[in-house]
Amino acid sequence: MRSIRILLILPLFVCTTRPHAAEPAAKPVTVPFALLKTGHMTVQVKVNGKGPYTLIFDTGAPINLVNNKIASEAGLLKDQQKPAFTLFGSMGEAKIKDLEVGGQKVRDIGAVVMDHPTVAAISKAFGPIDGIVGFPFFARFKMTLDYQAKTMTLVPNGYKPPDVMQALQAALLDGLMAPNDAPTILAPAALWGMQAAKPSDDEEAGVLIKNVLPQSPAAKAGLKAGDRLLTLDGRWTDTLADLYTAASYVKPGALVPVFVQREGMKIELKVKPVAGL
Repeated sequence: MRSIRILLILPLFVCTTRPHAAEPAAKPVTVPFALLKTGHMTVQVKVNGKGPYTLIFDTGAPINLVNNKIASEAGLLKDQQKPAFTLFGSMGEAKIKDLEVGGQKVRDIGAVVMDHPTVAAISKAFGPIDGIVGFPFFARFKMTLDYQAKTMTLVPNGYKPPDVMQALQAALLDGLMAPNDAPTILAPAALWGMQAAKPSDDEEAGVLIKNVLPQSPAAKAGLKAGDRLLTLDGRWTDTLADLYTAASYVKPGALVPVFVQREGMKIELKVKPVAGL
């Protein structure tokens, strides 16, 4: 799902779903999917009882996205004013009363309304595709994929993900108002799960790791906030641009060495970044 993730220019989220003790166990639901030549999975979706529509099922997308056609037919923007601040030319965020994927239904779930150019291009090449099913839906399930049978099995896990769009808008607004030394989110092709910064007056080697997401590839490798990342897979990381470039060459699933400076010592760690799908 690399093309979609890059064009959305969205911050990095690593899905770590956990069962909620208050939620009763639910039966698994098997959902058929189609696999496009691009590698994208598509599923049949109903929105507020309307449809079915064909949406890309993208575990690298931190939002649900529907086009204006769905929004109109399902009444998502009825009596709703467009917010003063929106992302990427969208019509804003809408609340879907019922989002149903192959019989597995989620109530009161958010989605961005937008005719996304990448989705439109895929739709033009492979037939009608009306949006993306992302993190706010799939994070609620344990998922098993059977590529031979082209089915996915979804088992509700009781986890209720946070409002990604609120966090995203807050992060972007903070970024617009923040000084030049504000942390920059690393989001290349593979998912690492760390944030790095390089203040303008920082002349030391490497970049500073500001945050490591729990259970992420970076965390599992032993990276910690406060480490100075010196090299990644043999490439120097003296600037944020260096770091992004070095990370962009690493394929998901590859085990690569990183060298960090911690408490005056140089330490080698091994990180295996993961793919969004």
